[in-house]
Amino acid sequence: MKHIHYKNSTVSYTDTGNGPSLVLLHGFLENSNMWKHYITEFSKHYRVITVDLLGHGQTDCIGYIHTMEDMADAVYAVLEELEITEAVFTGHSMGGYVALAIAELYPDMVKGIVLQNSTSKADSEERKLNRDRAINAVKQSYANFVRLAIANLFSEENRERLTAEIEAVRNEALKTPVQGIVAALEGMKIRKDREVLLHTTDIPVLLVLGKKDPVMNYQDSLSQLDGTNVKLISYPDGHMAHIENREALTTDLLQFYKAIL
Repeated sequence: MKHIHYKNSTVSYTDTGNGPSLVLLHGFLENSNMWKHYITEFSKHYRVITVDLLGHGQTDCIGYIHTMEDMADAVYAVLEELEITEAVFTGHSMGGYVALAIAELYPDMVKGIVLQNSTSKADSEERKLNRDRAINAVKQSYANFVRLAIANLFSEENRERLTAEIEAVRNEALKTPVQGIVAALEGMKIRKDREVLLHTTDIPVLLVLGKKDPVMNYQDSLSQLDGTNVKLISYPDGHMAHIENREALTTDLLQFYKAIL
């Protein structure tokens, strides 16, 4: 990992390969390690940047709430340090929220967006209540919250098939400090609805969904595509396509990147 100083703290990132730039943004309770397989594959053709988002991995917390705009600004600071002026942004779940914030704040930098198991929609009222419950659960029993949260990201069929992979994800998630977890939950809870971006942008956008995603209802997710030029790829599994559908996702992302870079 490499580091920059940012707002009296440290933001960590990786920088691998040469060519047009790809920025890979992890999800909640994840860090840059989730992209190891993809860095290996993508860096054969591209310059691949991963960033540990605020309060995750080796990046420090900067406040009680980390908004998606806060996280977007931290990513931008890394890219500015690297003198990268344009890139394709791929975000898993929360990383997708950050990618959309970057597209709104720094549109000239964005050549394309992949929303992997993510959404442009804001949290529903029910989802906001669930965020509050999660914050309370984290404060009461951090390890139990993380263990349950990770298992619930996979489709039921894959929870037995991928026990080793799930345990590895849990171990990485347990490195996330309580403050980082709470700050991200608070930030996701209040994030803006950016569905309008899908209707107004000329930027190529790819939405990757899981038909059995326990976190994001598949049919609800489809509704944001009406009247847009967003490309859709659906897999038969859960919220963790980068693990549950690794080979297919690798192929599909490379095809998307090749078409726009």
